Amino acid sequence: MKVGIIGLPQTGKKTLFQILTGKEITEPGKALKPVPGTADILDSRFNILRDMYGPKKDVRARIDLVLLPKMEAETIARGDIFKDIADMDAICHVVRAFEDDAIYHEDGSVDALRDFQMVNSELVMHDQIFVEKRIERLEAMVKKIKDEDQQKELTLMIRLKEHLEQELPLRLLELSEDEERLIRSYPFITRKKLVVAVNVSEDDLGDEALLAGFKESCDRLTIEVMLVSAKVEAEIALLDSEAEKAEFLEDLGITTTTLETLTRLCLKSLNLISFFTVGTDEVRQWLVRENSKAPVAAGVIHSDLQRGFIRAEVFKYDELIALGSEAELKKNGKVYVEGKEYIVKDGDILNIRFSV
Repeated sequence: MKVGIIGLPQTGKKTLFQILTGKEITEPGKALKPVPGTADILDSRFNILRDMYGPKKDVRARIDLVLLPKMEAETIARGDIFKDIADMDAICHVVRAFEDDAIYHEDGSVDALRDFQMVNSELVMHDQIFVEKRIERLEAMVKKIKDEDQQKELTLMIRLKEHLEQELPLRLLELSEDEERLIRSYPFITRKKLVVAVNVSEDDLGDEALLAGFKESCDRLTIEVMLVSAKVEAEIALLDSEAEKAEFLEDLGITTTTLETLTRLCLKSLNLISFFTVGTDEVRQWLVRENSKAPVAAGVIHSDLQRGFIRAEVFKYDELIALGSEAELKKNGKVYVEGKEYIVKDGDILNIRFSV
């Protein structure tokens, strides 16, 4: 599952990518092609479970991130950037909202909402051009040979075109299973989930008015949006200890790092949730598709657990923290035995019983 990071030049997307993945980009040539990396999922629940169990080993869940070339006139005209985006499962669009005279803006001024809307329009236009070309081809084919599937696809494409002409992304359009099948292999970008990270200065991290200005547009387009300060996160990354980081955040009045929020929203965009396995040997975070049944989650751990699944012993993170230990959970009847139909919830702690 890959999240592509996109944005206009000088938005701070490379800085965010480097902080998230720990991968430094020093070669200028790499800016012209996708740069893959892997980021830890930053989840405070994992930290608390690790401290509670003191395991010999702890393993965070990870997510694949890809830094895509900057969206400038050249890459847009060539179309390469759209091919790269089409290969992603979701998109994180970094938008510049910080003022810095030392960092140029190609439009001469910083206007985050303008830039956000401009990139959105480019993405919609890409899908619109594809649909229009496909309609032309289908109309020519239907004239030659009457084919029921082609006629169905033509009808659908006309519907998609009318939707896109309203400057609306395709993810807002409800499609039947048959319609999904017809277009599954096509490189539509606006069907993908989108997270917008508005890169602000330290002083604007708590700017609710700025966030509200985005939320109105984003909520209507089912886009997740958040404020992030790449500069602040870079300073946090340089600190040596967790205690120093906690003190720095406290001084800024921040309870959750913006990178934790960003990775959480990326998971949400991919329809992924976290569950945990715990013990003195290992505490580990796992990712599974939302609405997955217990055997599927067991299969994420190991295929044998899914194949020989008997039951899952489940307890809830919040209840564990409230009661303080597994022993107290058992005393209070808070350890649940679930079968194959159980739907795993975000934050579940699982112990799988199996036999192969």
